This record gives sequence, structure tokens and C-alpha cells, in this order.
Amino acid sequence: MIPRPQSYAPTPHSYVPNTSLNATINLDEEVKLTSTRAERDLQESLAELFSIIVTLDELEKAFLKDAVPESEYTEICERSLRQYKALLADETIAKEFQGLEEFKARWELEVPRATERLRVGMPSTTVTAGSSAPSQPQQQSSSSNNTSGVLILEATQEFITFLDAVKLGLLSKDQLHPLLSDVIQSVNKVTDKDFDNRGKIVQWLITLNQMKATEELSEGQARELEMDIQQAYNGFRSTLT
Repeated sequence: MIPRPQSYAPTPHSYVPNTSLNATINLDEEVKLTSTRAERDLQESLAELFSIIVTLDELEKAFLKDAVPESEYTEICERSLRQYKALLADETIAKEFQGLEEFKARWELEVPRATERLRVGMPSTTVTAGSSAPSQPQQQSSSSNNTSGVLILEATQEFITFLDAVKLGLLSKDQLHPLLSDVIQSVNKVTDKDFDNRGKIVQWLITLNQMKATEELSEGQARELEMDIQQAYNGFRSTLT
């Protein structure tokens, strides 16, 4: 007689199910990615950096499409760059971040516009002549002349302050970059002309931006920087005559 096939897999006689076992994992309980406050703060900071990078990339796209006003673009971009630098000033965060390219690779980020903006360290409206300074009519009121005079004086003082800092041996990034940023911003308020050696200001800003905060220029670089900015100052003054 052919045995009737079983409708289920046979259970070995040696196996006895243990019905008293309970699940050790609560599926309704939130999984914690960090165990200490320091780890949580670090993860939050890295998340903020991720958000800043993505925001900058979208902001650049919107600005290129004229979808965001120039003044609003500049404000958001400058704020984002400040936040980015402030976060990476923390050694623990910088160590975990490693570098922009490493961070992008880890999280598979494709953000070419943000990458360029972070490399330069300035909004495109600051880099490009003609973005910040309002066009001036040939005939100006005395009030306009006074305002223009104040802006010229401020720009001149920023140049002198920067050149004095270099002569005094203040050669680290965190000493020079803010001062040179003040120079280009004050210049842009005065003129929209791309005067002689203006591009050298921008190039030195990019060079300083790519240095570590406490890294210093060599003596040779300092002499070259002083000469370039002096020439830029002369070019700036020539636009005022």
C-alpha cells in the first residue's frame, strides 16, 4: 500500500517548540543612533552641514534662473557660508567631516554648484563686478555725493587696514580672510567697474578660503599679497578720477 503524502513537513521527534520564548526587541520602540549627548550633537552638526550644502546648491540653481532676487541670494548665501565655516571650526566636527569631497562621496551628493561656492567662499554677487554697486547717474544731488564720499572713505580705510595687517605680520587665514572680505564688499558698494587688478583680490580670497584657519602665508606669499592688493588699491583709485 502506497503511504499517503503528508500535507506538511515532518517535524523531527527531537525538536520540541519552546512556547515560553518572548521577543527581545520591541518593534514599537524608537531605535537610538547615538548613546551619548556628544554623539548626538555631532550627528546633528553633520546633518546641518548636509543641509547647508544641499541648500547652497539649490540656491545657486535658483539664482541662475533668476528665480531669487539678487539681494536675497546674497544674504542667504553669506549666511550659509558663515554657518558652514562656524561648524567646521570645531575640531571634532571637522575630523568626522574629513573634507567636502569625502563627505560628498560618503552620502552620494552631486552638488557641483555648491562645491564651487564653498571653494570660493563668497557669493557670486561679490565675486563678479557690477553686482553690488548701484549705477550712478551723471548728475547727482549733494546727498548722493555725500553718500558716495562716505562709501569711498570706507573702502579706502578697508584697503589701508588690510595692508597694515600684512605689514604687521598677521598672516593666518583667520586674520586676513575677514579683512579682505571687507575690502571687496566695500569696493563693490562704490563702483561696478572691473578695475585693474580687482581680480587679484578675488583670487587671494579664494586662496585664503582654502587654507586651514590657523595656517599662515609664507614670507614670499605675504610680499606677493601686499603687492597685489596695493596694485588693486591703485586700480580702485583710478576709477574715482
